[in-house]
Amino acid sequence: MSHTASFHFHGSLNDFLRAPRRDTSFDYTFAGSPAVKDTIEAIGVPHLEIREVRANGNSVSLSYKLQDKDEVQVYPFDGKEEELAAGIAAYRFVLDVHLGTLARSLRLLGFDTVYHNNLTDAEISGIAEEERRIVLTRDVNLLKHKAIPAGYWLRSQHTEEQLAEVVKRFRLLKQLKPFSRCLVCNGEILEVPKVDVLEQLPPKTRLYFDEFFQCSTCRRVYWKGSHYERMQALVSRLEQDLK
Repeated sequence: MSHTASFHFHGSLNDFLRAPRRDTSFDYTFAGSPAVKDTIEAIGVPHLEIREVRANGNSVSLSYKLQDKDEVQVYPFDGKEEELAAGIAAYRFVLDVHLGTLARSLRLLGFDTVYHNNLTDAEISGIAEEERRIVLTRDVNLLKHKAIPAGYWLRSQHTEEQLAEVVKRFRLLKQLKPFSRCLVCNGEILEVPKVDVLEQLPPKTRLYFDEFFQCSTCRRVYWKGSHYERMQALVSRLEQDLK
């Protein structure tokens, strides 16, 4: 026997819905008594973007069994401090294979970011679970994995806009530590004497720069050249846009 429940998704959750279902109540037909989490994800909204579900005016868990004629309201995270990382101890990320440029940008701002261009969804889910990392992705289905402790679906396809989304969603402006992570391997960068890295420097760099930093993992050397200036400009734009 089929049943019908009414659903209404609020705020940013409408980004996952087709136009006729946005910002309005609509009926959904189902069989049996599925968990409301499964029904919501069948509609297209990943559970990791949900703050609260209310059925018939009462707050319910995602395991709540949907009943005939239920009226369900679904709410997104609204930015409260206690909700930001859904139990994640530190703002550490793991990104899907399509977000290499965003990974470099997050590392540039000082965030511990795991990225490899050959990770499977199962591997990303496993890393997120084991290391308590936040998953960032453009793949809605990835955020439906039960093992992932926290995640966010990037709305934009443009790197700087994606970066602004992440900084805003997790309130990261006060957490920025530019020039503290290696863009290539994610290792920590430490200041080193020029003499220690002299053999790794291009001739003009030896001549014009005296302050150097080195990745503690892959030993890549950095200095405050044009790349550093671009980073400072990026941070300034983020701060200006998100004030």
